[in-house]
Amino acid sequence: MKIVFLALTLLSVAASAGALAHSGTEQEEKACSRDVQRFCRKLMDQGDFTILACLKENRSKLSPACRYVLVSHGQ
Repeated sequence: MKIVFLALTLLSVAASAGALAHSGTEQEEKACSRDVQRFCRKLMDQGDFTILACLKENRSKLSPACRYVLVSHGQ
C-alpha cells in the first residue's frame, strides 16, 4: 500500500513543481491500488518511478478510476 501512496505522490510532484508537499488522497490511492497489484506487483520492490511507468504502460488495461487519477495528475 505504501508503494501506491508513493507512486501517487510522484504523480502529484510531476503535475507541478509546487506540489512537493501534496500527496495522493486516500481515494486516489484506492483507485489505483488494485491495478498496481494486478499489473505491477512484480515491480513493487523497484521503486516508485518504476511503478508509475508500469501504470502508464498498462494504461489501456487500468480501471477507469485509476486512468482518471493518472490524467488528473498530468500523466
